[in-house]
Amino acid sequence: MPNTEAGHPSPKILSVHQRLATSGARAAHVFRVDGKPNLVVPQLAEDILERPADMQGGNGDTDALLYRWEEGRFTEADRLPCPSGEDAVSFRSGGRDYLAFATMRTGSGPYEVNVDSLIYREEGGKWILDETLPTFGAKQFHHFSIGDREFLALAQGVLIPGIPLVPRGHGRSVVFERVDGRWREFQVLGGRFGYNWDSFRVGGHHFLAYADQLSPSVVYRWDGSSFVPYQTFGGRFGRSFRHFSHDGQEWLAFACITGESTLHRWNGELFEPHQSLGGAGGREFELFRRGGDLYLVRVCFVQGMPPAPKTDLMSQIYRWDNGKFEVLEEFPTFGGTDASYFEADGRSFLVVANSLTPDVRFRQDSVVYELSLDNA
Repeated sequence: MPNTEAGHPSPKILSVHQRLATSGARAAHVFRVDGKPNLVVPQLAEDILERPADMQGGNGDTDALLYRWEEGRFTEADRLPCPSGEDAVSFRSGGRDYLAFATMRTGSGPYEVNVDSLIYREEGGKWILDETLPTFGAKQFHHFSIGDREFLALAQGVLIPGIPLVPRGHGRSVVFERVDGRWREFQVLGGRFGYNWDSFRVGGHHFLAYADQLSPSVVYRWDGSSFVPYQTFGGRFGRSFRHFSHDGQEWLAFACITGESTLHRWNGELFEPHQSLGGAGGREFELFRRGGDLYLVRVCFVQGMPPAPKTDLMSQIYRWDNGKFEVLEEFPTFGGTDASYFEADGRSFLVVANSLTPDVRFRQDSVVYELSLDNA
């Protein structure tokens, strides 16, 4: 049975609106089709109950779940093949809508991490497989543009002690460029265990932030022809970045799974530490504005090592106040991996992807919360 104790003690801001029956949910990406919210949830694995619990195990031959917002709730609309889906991103290119999925592996053990990641194209209300890209333990796609050039960054790579995993290609995180309607490899950035990206512009320069598990996390600067290393963050265990502009300044949040999550302020040349955003476990951020206020959500994944992780953690929603973020409320997550804010029917919502039960099984509900931000 799924864990159902994801309620909220004395909720002030967040209240449970809907539970979604997910398994190893790795992302909760809300996008709009014809103005209506749609949600896609890639799933890492399904439980193999006769085997011991293992956060790196399970059946990886899974589907991504697609939902449509109907009568105030998400209704499952479709399923797309997406083995061990780690991430999904929607984007428009050439006047068409696309969904790109980063796929980690296939199989039920032993696993194959040299696997195609999948890009679907919307056509006549259906999602059609448009292109496949060979990947190695893929974690995240990130779509962005610089001028009239269009890019798709791929965070990939995996190294598990005691398990020989050999990439068929270079196996490093890489940036693709759109050429004649297809994605072509543009630049290999070198990370060995990539997780996440963010792209932004500061002072007329384009930057690409890259989080990595085993290598330093790096902010790259576009020099007009390639991405060059500009600033490093931490030595290992990076999970995500999130840039924003506020109060006339530029800011960059950085999540580290084993240490503090931190907020950094641009000093004119570099991002310098400004504020702690909580201790170990941080995996992903969501940033949104409403009514002139700025909010940040930090989603926490696990604490401890894979053989015995603690998956039931508290995640946070912050509001900007007097030059820093203040915690408005904490909420329970269970192997939390992602969050996505959206507005519908004149109300505010936050979808949170949960991937692991407290006893490290995959069948854990993800949650749609309604936000009562006026209570803040």
